Amino acid sequence: MTFNTPILWLLFSANFFFVGINTTFYDALYSDSLETVEQALEQLDKEKSTTTVNAYKGGLTMKKSDYLTSAAKKIATFKVGHKLLEASIKADPTNVEYRFIRLTIQEHAPKILKYNKNIAADKALILKGYRTMNSKTRAYVLDYAKQSTILSTKDLK
Repeated sequence: MTFNTPILWLLFSANFFFVGINTTFYDALYSDSLETVEQALEQLDKEKSTTTVNAYKGGLTMKKSDYLTSAAKKIATFKVGHKLLEASIKADPTNVEYRFIRLTIQEHAPKILKYNKNIAADKALILKGYRTMNSKTRAYVLDYAKQSTILSTKDLK
């Protein structure tokens, strides 16, 4: 495949970049493996810092805290991820994917962390913006909804 204009090449490479880190992120988020999460974080560390990369890193860092044995390390790691994800949401508060990431973390975060105050607002934004998400991310949301107690597949139709 050849590209005759720099704009087409730029669009193709940006889409390829997004699909690559998108898949890496969701594969790790849905895995039950610390190794998979750490590998995805290593890959994300190689990427240029953007709000999306930071949202992904934040979500995976919070997930990584589940695998740590020390309570102090769990909380410290969770806080690092929390800051990254919340900064991305603050920078782009209507980004449906960032809100979806936060919803998934909030649904599974231990109650003691008190990271559950945005569930209703996040769910409302996800339902409103679900159709505007790219098809690959929409598929991840739909897949998540099949096992979620907060978001249902009926909500997304």
